[in-house]
Amino acid sequence: LLVFCDEAADAADPLRALRQAAAADGIDLLIGPEGGFAEEERTLLLRQPNILRLSLGPRILRADTAGVAALALVQAALGDWAGPRAAVPGAD
Repeated sequence: LLVFCDEAADAADPLRALRQAAAADGIDLLIGPEGGFAEEERTLLLRQPNILRLSLGPRILRADTAGVAALALVQAALGDWAGPRAAVPGAD
């Protein structure tokens, strides 16, 4: 699954979208350049198979911050935060 983080996407529920589109083969995240994606880039990306276009919210994030925000969404939807707390030795 290619998760295309696009500032022009509708700001719906990204957690729900990730949970519904999750692929067993893994997830790749695509964060745009400063200044955003060009329309030609969007068009090309949206033609790709197995792609999920997500908004990271109403604010425009810097490229370095957007990557962390996208990873946090994936972790919340599909990672360790999505289920019961795993026992971590020494974490108490």
